[in-house]
Amino acid sequence: MSHAGEAVLAYVFDAYGTLLDVHGAMRRHAALLPPDWERISAEWRAKQLEYTWVRSLTGPAHHRDFLQLTREALDWICDRHGIADPAVRAALLDSYRRLPAYPEVPGMLRALRGRGLRTAILSNGEPSMLNDAVQAAGIASLLDAVLSVEEVGVFKPDPRVYALASQRLGLAPGRMMFVSSNAWDAQAAAAAGFQVAWCNRAGLPDEYGLSAAATVIPDLAALAAPAASAAPAE
Repeated sequence: MSHAGEAVLAYVFDAYGTLLDVHGAMRRHAALLPPDWERISAEWRAKQLEYTWVRSLTGPAHHRDFLQLTREALDWICDRHGIADPAVRAALLDSYRRLPAYPEVPGMLRALRGRGLRTAILSNGEPSMLNDAVQAAGIASLLDAVLSVEEVGVFKPDPRVYALASQRLGLAPGRMMFVSSNAWDAQAAAAAGFQVAWCNRAGLPDEYGLSAAATVIPDLAALAAPAASAAPAE
């Protein structure tokens, strides 16, 4: 559902893959990894997300936090690709807690706040790893809230996750713009009533009808312009 005509009062961002470059951990240690580390990093990310969905679908008793699932996914990937050195595994996991922000992120957040808009993160990450991430990326002071799915004990795209933004910011979903680079995340936010911006960095084909239901942007710098706060198309 779109909310054409309603002014956006807050921007709510996915963290991993949207504000933070999830491939930064392996890039930092590329010299210690096989030459196809980029493919391995993409597999790590895919396995990490798979684990969140499986844990959510199998019920509350099976919930584990995102840090644990990130570690389990890394162990699986390392076993698959013969990365046996425990020191390398430890370095990769530590680096995942301190991923780099995409270059345009600090300036974009400052621009939004300069227009009087509130900014927040709504993430699968558990609180300590999110705190480490925003501190390392230098964006902690540019956020009004950092919200973790651990408050509800289930991962995206469960609707209870997206409800956290309204509960914390005191705004109806239609007065917030949810921003994600993950099409499935953007679709879920749209279903929850948010205005949505899909950050399609890789120029991927349309999914879930997002080209009609969301504002599609090539990177986050596009949000810095005042026109970016317009509602998505019907």
